[in-house]
Amino acid sequence: MTNLYIPRTMKTPDIFFDLEMGNFEIKGRSIPENSIDFYSQVMNWLDEYEKKPNEETKLSVKLEYFNTSSSKCLIDIFRRLEKLHGHRTNVEVHWYYEEEDEDMKESGEDFRDLVKMPVMLYSLDTDISEM
Repeated sequence: MTNLYIPRTMKTPDIFFDLEMGNFEIKGRSIPENSIDFYSQVMNWLDEYEKKPNEETKLSVKLEYFNTSSSKCLIDIFRRLEKLHGHRTNVEVHWYYEEEDEDMKESGEDFRDLVKMPVMLYSLDTDISEM
């Protein structure tokens, strides 16, 4: 198994899952024409990762915007990580949002309420697109 890297486009986020370090990141905009197709590679990778996860896994989500179909895929990613949390690895999700973006903050809170693993929210002073 190798790292997963999907470069950002105008409609899809930059995805980098570092297998060795257990640091995963989703960053950018997520408004693909077909979210299920786009995220299928991520889901398949996580299914393999589940077989031999790191002791510590951290997912950083730094999205400027995501559509409804992407939110379904994000919760699927969270659910896969939730299965691992406490059993085979310690999982943390770090949800970043721009300080004035109440919708993105509320989305992070909603995701946090849906899963049984730590989801921390962080307000940023800088524009996420610059990160």
